[in-house]
Amino acid sequence: MKKLVAWCLVLIVSTVSVPVWADELMDITRAAGYDVKEINRPKSSIIIDGNTGDVVWQDNPDELRDPASMSKVMTLYLVYEAMSQGKFNEDTVITATANDQAIAGIYEISNNNIVAGVDYTVGELITMTAVPSSNATTVMLANYVSNNDPDAFLDMMNAKSQELGMTNTYWSNASGASAASFKGYYNPTRYDHNASNQTTARDLSILVYHFLKNYPGILEHTKDPVVTVKAGTPYEETFETYNYSLPGAKYGIKGVDGLKTGSSPLAAFNYIATIKRGEQRLISLIMGVGDWSDQDGEYYRHPFGNALIEKAYKDYDYKKVLSAGKQTINGQTYNLPSDFYATVRRGEEPTYTVENNQLRVNNGLESVSPLISDSMTVEQAEAETDLTTTSSTEAGLNKLNSIDWKGLARTYWYVVVIPLVLIGLALPLILAKRKSKKRREQMEEGRTVSRSRRRRR
Repeated sequence: MKKLVAWCLVLIVSTVSVPVWADELMDITRAAGYDVKEINRPKSSIIIDGNTGDVVWQDNPDELRDPASMSKVMTLYLVYEAMSQGKFNEDTVITATANDQAIAGIYEISNNNIVAGVDYTVGELITMTAVPSSNATTVMLANYVSNNDPDAFLDMMNAKSQELGMTNTYWSNASGASAASFKGYYNPTRYDHNASNQTTARDLSILVYHFLKNYPGILEHTKDPVVTVKAGTPYEETFETYNYSLPGAKYGIKGVDGLKTGSSPLAAFNYIATIKRGEQRLISLIMGVGDWSDQDGEYYRHPFGNALIEKAYKDYDYKKVLSAGKQTINGQTYNLPSDFYATVRRGEEPTYTVENNQLRVNNGLESVSPLISDSMTVEQAEAETDLTTTSSTEAGLNKLNSIDWKGLARTYWYVVVIPLVLIGLALPLILAKRKSKKRREQMEEGRTVSRSRRRRR
């Protein structure tokens, strides 16, 4: 009996389907043709439309992460902001100091040469900060902006984060490497030397959104798979990008034109990709891929990003959905100050909502930040149909006023009235004549019948 029960239980278990929850991110990546392992799955990811700020993909986007060298994006943002204020430009020369050379010589954080006494343009320093991710050039730029006050620069970084709506971000250093790793050559006094920076994929996408909106010139430094600085001088250096999604690199795909990578023992492997195809701009963040013990993690991150980018372009489009001028929306007429562009799902006819004179497309997507809006301010206007009716009425009145009413009356008199009068006069005579004729015929018929009877007698 016990054996029978046991076999029944085995049979039941073997025939019952146990639900298995699919991992959408892994499925998307594998469906795109990439052979990826679960151990390398990103801890956090997000893709937003770079025009509207709409989130088209997200997976744990608010998980606190160490951005590693992607911290340099905020430093570069402040550099560009200072340039926009006229404080200097990309041709401004900064002469390297012995301190800068010493930082470049620290093996653990060094990835380029800086020589004391050599002049470097701001543009060259931007390139070396963005592409080989130089910690030395990052500090050179930060010091130049803040007049050699590292605390003041960190204050600027944290203040700018709050201003942009990066609510889960805190900076303790300017480059992504802890201050302690600079061996005293980078020495903030009010910030923890051993602390790592803290941010999220969402916050970094907000930063990059504003960067591209305000200072798209950064892409001139990040769009190429290979860059050279100080060409033709004894200090010439050539660097290959770590952003392997750039066209021409190992995992290159169409439209990628930047922006930054970052990795560390705590952060694992991360990267930001900016992509533009036609008018549609995407910003992709991949964080926490692999493990620092496997340095091939710098390659593992890109298949995930590429697959999500391709899916986002497949699923969504950024396009003009309404033209400038008067448009009737949900039975009301509004005046649009310009053409209205929106992120919409491909193959679906967009619908709209207008609340408090804010026009939005109903795409089911959330904004990456409450400070970024995909709406347009519109004003109610007189209905286009009313204007058309008024115009038609005025045209009709003009036509009526142009008619020769006197001539029309004369024509009506001669063509209609006089003939009717003549017919009215003639008709009784005609009818009387017909009646007289009929009477004569009847009399004649009576005489004929009478003669016939006499003959029969």
